[in-house]
Amino acid sequence: MDSLELPKRIFTLGEEPFPIKSIAYHTDDSKLFSAVRDALHDDEYEELKESRLGVFLKFKEMDFGWASRLVHYMLCFQLNIKKKYELWSLVGADPLRFSLIEFEQLTGLNCEYIEHLENPRCEVINEMASFWERIGVSVDAGPSSEQIIRALKRCQEWSRDDHMRLGYLAIFSGFIEGRNLARLVMDLERFENYPWGRVAFKVLMDSLRAKDFTKSYTVDGFIQVFQVWIYHALPELGANYGNPLPNRPSPPLLAFKGGKGYKCFKDAISRQVIIFLSHLNKFLMCRTFGQKEHSRSFDIIINKFPRMIFHQPLSINYR
Repeated sequence: MDSLELPKRIFTLGEEPFPIKSIAYHTDDSKLFSAVRDALHDDEYEELKESRLGVFLKFKEMDFGWASRLVHYMLCFQLNIKKKYELWSLVGADPLRFSLIEFEQLTGLNCEYIEHLENPRCEVINEMASFWERIGVSVDAGPSSEQIIRALKRCQEWSRDDHMRLGYLAIFSGFIEGRNLARLVMDLERFENYPWGRVAFKVLMDSLRAKDFTKSYTVDGFIQVFQVWIYHALPELGANYGNPLPNRPSPPLLAFKGGKGYKCFKDAISRQVIIFLSHLNKFLMCRTFGQKEHSRSFDIIINKFPRMIFHQPLSINYR
């Protein structure tokens, strides 16, 4: 196969910035989810956990180990591509893609395209105004995590639907972030089936694109999914450092407990070149980057992880 034209790295190989301190993030608030578990009845909590957003509660219950250095170095191995909603990291000679497709495969969340994703039509009704008043916020502003916690501590006499609304709002605030879509919770079915995967992916990618990796930084959104993606994309590293769980849990987000405290992640990633190549089945040539200067690129199909096959990239339009 002819050599492939790849974009330049964002940092010269060997000169990636050392992490100043652990990457900070806003998701996975322990106080928030403890309040949810304490406030909801057992059947309500189980219903929430088995909903389309329940993967977040299952992930929280795993006590996942955050590996900041691993995430930092994979971010620093990025290629400087033009597509806003794709991230490519170069490991050895092999570019690995993190996009909406991988995000959906890992989380199982609804990532379908809809118009007006971040500004859907939602009529303000009396029931909504009353619910928001009980939480202690105006209709125009969604509740913060602290406000949700306070509401959960005094919701014992609230209806089952209101309990479920508080549970969904906790997931929304704790993992997806943002307040302008919170009012959708008044329609429980619509809220559960909204393409939150697409929203969560966009929040994460917008945050990562704005970071200066030479300084300390905080990431908005569900950054832990990027760590799990690394474990799946580099299976030997995942086996050694990711604490894989038996029986291949589904969705793949739940397949690793994670791990922290390792200082050798940069070298561990570099050692993946030979290991990773041994798992290659074939190359799939496809149009990925889309710009003229990136005339040839490819996705890598990993025979060992058929669920993680990297398909033809999806066109993502956020309006």
